[in-house]
Amino acid sequence: MVASVSQQTARVRGLNDQLRKHHIGGRVVMTRGIAALGQEMVMRINQAVRAFDAFGPENDPYGEHDFGTVQVEGHVVMFKIDYFDLDLQYASPDPADPNVTCRVLTLILAEEY
Repeated sequence: MVASVSQQTARVRGLNDQLRKHHIGGRVVMTRGIAALGQEMVMRINQAVRAFDAFGPENDPYGEHDFGTVQVEGHVVMFKIDYFDLDLQYASPDPADPNVTCRVLTLILAEEY
């Protein structure tokens, strides 16, 4: 039996997927290590993150699609979505509400973590 997902979790997951897949609804940032790989590799990494769908209990325990790991040409890349208030000072008061949340998708090489 599959556990039901709350409406709030489903909303957060949808907003996270929109940012991850289409870069809509937040900001996308990368570490120096990712940037140093060059524009072509960054494009391939973004494609891999957009296509990622291997969410499961081990990497997505809350069902929000806010973290994952991809391998691109020998590079292990992690992505993480965090929820901030609109001033990027504090945590969002409600990650399901895009009117009070700025999502930030960070790309990081595993070796930088």
